[in-house]
Amino acid sequence: MFATPAFAQAAGGGAAGALTSFVPLILIFVIMYFLLIRPQQKKVKEHQKMIEALRRGDQVVTAGGMIGKVVKVRDDGEVEVELADNVKVRVVKSTIATVRNKTEPAEG
Repeated sequence: MFATPAFAQAAGGGAAGALTSFVPLILIFVIMYFLLIRPQQKKVKEHQKMIEALRRGDQVVTAGGMIGKVVKVRDDGEVEVELADNVKVRVVKSTIATVRNKTEPAEG
């Protein structure tokens, strides 16, 4: 008998109660966007610019940790890297982690 009036009062909140219950969820999404998603997108764009700017003579580090010098940049998404004298390997461009020493563009 006492529970019925309490349930009636709780049900009267309606739309305002539903909106306030979603506010924490929306805040969590906004925080996740600015702390995780946005910085990751920025990092991907910077890596893509670095890959597009690769040229012959750049010293690079692959994702596997190998350090070498770019010998040839191919159009099919590959780069030929010289790891040691007369040791050349083909590497997929996206697996290049960093460019250590950048060569200057040729004048002309």
